[in-house]
Amino acid sequence: MIDLRLIREARERIGDIVKMTPMMSSETIAKDIGNDLFFKCEHLQKTGAFKIRGASNKVIYEAQKNTQHVIAASSGNHGQAVAYIANQLGITSTIVVPENAAACKKNAIQAYNGNLEFCGTTSEERIERAKKISEENNAVFIPPYDDPFIMAGQGTAGLEILDQLDGIDEVYIPIGGGGLISGIATAIKESNPRIRVIGVEPAIANDTYLSFKEGKRINIGANDTIADGLRTSIPGELTFPVVQRYVDDIVLVEEQEIMNSFTYILTRMKQLIEPSGAVSAAGAMKRKPEGKRIVALISGGNVDTEIIPQLLK
Repeated sequence: MIDLRLIREARERIGDIVKMTPMMSSETIAKDIGNDLFFKCEHLQKTGAFKIRGASNKVIYEAQKNTQHVIAASSGNHGQAVAYIANQLGITSTIVVPENAAACKKNAIQAYNGNLEFCGTTSEERIERAKKISEENNAVFIPPYDDPFIMAGQGTAGLEILDQLDGIDEVYIPIGGGGLISGIATAIKESNPRIRVIGVEPAIANDTYLSFKEGKRINIGANDTIADGLRTSIPGELTFPVVQRYVDDIVLVEEQEIMNSFTYILTRMKQLIEPSGAVSAAGAMKRKPEGKRIVALISGGNVDTEIIPQLLK
């Protein structure tokens, strides 16, 4: 279990790598939902997603122990982040990606001198393969979400949200493996328990939603949500207890609602994001928030240009 102290330590550790991303708002969207909706713009973060926070926290820690080779399993954004920070530190990186990984994410990993390995379509397959490679090469495995350093690093976005905006009622966070929401929920709830933390998940990738309702981790198998960064099949072993403890509710959004959110943010705010990044806004617009001041975190902006016409339909 992580706590506020670990998140503050992470902020100090990654301060020279990660930048504070801006908070944006849209009067049009606010009028449509009847609330003040602010967007935490992690798509403008280094490597185009929040993942650099956790990856930097973990890889820097390992580098201080003279680690020379790191391995990651990723649908793309975590892999980019690990490859980026490893390259910055002069460390070799190998990234295990799904066979259907987005081209823009594969290209970015290679641009940061990351070595690509392809494996299956589920996060479990990738993680198993990555762990095997790390054992064979005396390398260190950098988990995508189920690790205290990763979770604490992601939680630094929560500290920024609290620093940037007063009077927050609810915060909407997308859920994949749970690293982001567990970190942010810890940062927020241990700073101001009054603020509600709402998770948002694709309806066809609803492993955390089902697990949250049943009170135990449930594996739903492979899925093909358009939000490719959220294609997990089971919540993390470490992240799920934090979700149970600190998350107030979880909202499911349909594929069309994700695409509508993508289009809305592109046309109204002129921000190009990835489908996974549109999920939290889709949840906020669907749920009709109880509070007046709402934050939705845009998790990433690494979208394949080839699928943009499909998203705009």
